[in-house]
Amino acid sequence: MKYMIALLVMGLLTNNFVLSKFYGICPFLGVSKKLNTAVGMSAAVIFVMLMATAATYPINVLLEKNDLAFLQTVIFILVIAALVQMVEIVLKKFMKPLYNSLGIYLPLITTNCAVLGVVILNIDEGYTFLQAMVNSLGAGLGFMLAMVLFAGVRKKMENCDVPEFLKGLPITLVAASLVSLSFLGFGGIVEGMGLI
Repeated sequence: MKYMIALLVMGLLTNNFVLSKFYGICPFLGVSKKLNTAVGMSAAVIFVMLMATAATYPINVLLEKNDLAFLQTVIFILVIAALVQMVEIVLKKFMKPLYNSLGIYLPLITTNCAVLGVVILNIDEGYTFLQAMVNSLGAGLGFMLAMVLFAGVRKKMENCDVPEFLKGLPITLVAASLVSLSFLGFGGIVEGMGLI
């Protein structure tokens, strides 16, 4: 049980996919302008991460049994693409405003390296199925944490007097780097709590 908690905490804080590993930066920068779109995108990413892990874990077992592990990445991308299409169809039908606000970033979940990264990391680390699911949940919640935090930072920046040469993307990147830097403070939390 301690190890499961450690996986969750690591995904949230110490090994945050966006702020520590820099995976999934495209939606992080593109969709984090408003809190509701950041939460909506994060919920979609969490769902896709969990479903991708659940689907790819047994597929990987079959690939390894049949000496086809070299097809791993291609097949994982196809599985993730199918899941994203399913999410897109559901959002378009039942949550039209969220679908419209996510725009081009929703289909980009397919190529979001955070989703592919967590699926491959689960296999590379040799996690059991349950550990892989917990790690994916932690990574997804960490993605949501980063998105929500950065949406708050960007909301505060709207009221700031930013020099002309820093307006737009430059100040956004500076703010993102400061938020990312703040996560270094969580570096030893898992070891300090005695979880691993």
